Amino acid sequence: MSRGGATKVASTVENFFEPSPQLQDDIPSISSAEESQSIQLRSVDKDAVINTSIFIIALATVVTTVLSVDVGITRGWTAEEIAFRIPLDNWRSYTNILSMAPIQTKAVTSATVYTIGDIISQKTEGVDIGKLDRGRILRSALAGLIGHGPMSHIWYHVSEDFFDNTLHLSAWWDFLPKVVVDQLIFGPIWNNSYILLLGIMQLQRPGQIFADMKRSTIPLLISGLKLWPFVHCITYGLIPVENRLLWVDLVEIVWVTILASQANANSEAKPGDDKDR
Repeated sequence: MSRGGATKVASTVENFFEPSPQLQDDIPSISSAEESQSIQLRSVDKDAVINTSIFIIALATVVTTVLSVDVGITRGWTAEEIAFRIPLDNWRSYTNILSMAPIQTKAVTSATVYTIGDIISQKTEGVDIGKLDRGRILRSALAGLIGHGPMSHIWYHVSEDFFDNTLHLSAWWDFLPKVVVDQLIFGPIWNNSYILLLGIMQLQRPGQIFADMKRSTIPLLISGLKLWPFVHCITYGLIPVENRLLWVDLVEIVWVTILASQANANSEAKPGDDKDR
């Protein structure tokens, strides 16, 4: 074979094994996409581990606290006695703490409920555990801690004092006007306070916050009428004043789920959707 022919064959073989320009352009793109997906996967896995760890630690703390209420005095008790005494003694412990620090106890109670409610709200929206918005959960917890607990404590005592000592209502039906006043006055006040607190913590503009409050007042009032009048017949008819917030908080997990979903929908709304912003 001549020298020219050999050179031609070598060039052909080299061109055969050399990637085409289009393939060369696609290689960095594929590599970049795989790298981005890998980073995102590691981020999701990291958040899932963090969130799961928080839940496990919180659950373990609660279970340990509940089960250790009678630690040191259960020697010789039967299983039936332990099962009977643990709930009873936990209730006594709660009422003792409540009598010593009513506002602080109710604040922590509401913070716990609002935390649970926001987690449920996010889960009902289809959010995986690794993608739960911890900032949003923290904001709801703070709203319960500094808002709902103290405000409810004041409201229930003021309401009871007004109806009992000012209006002197003592008939069997006196819970009915209390329910009406609660729904028409305290309900909207707290709903808007919740949105206000979340807006401030999110550093939203005042115009946006008040637009969200304006947009949500009537829908939340209507939503509340589906639940709270029936609940508050028990609240004001059967539950003692000091224990009303605990009863309401137990039911409020459902309501907070609705409230948190509504507030989150407001924060995600586009600025152009409301002319007042």
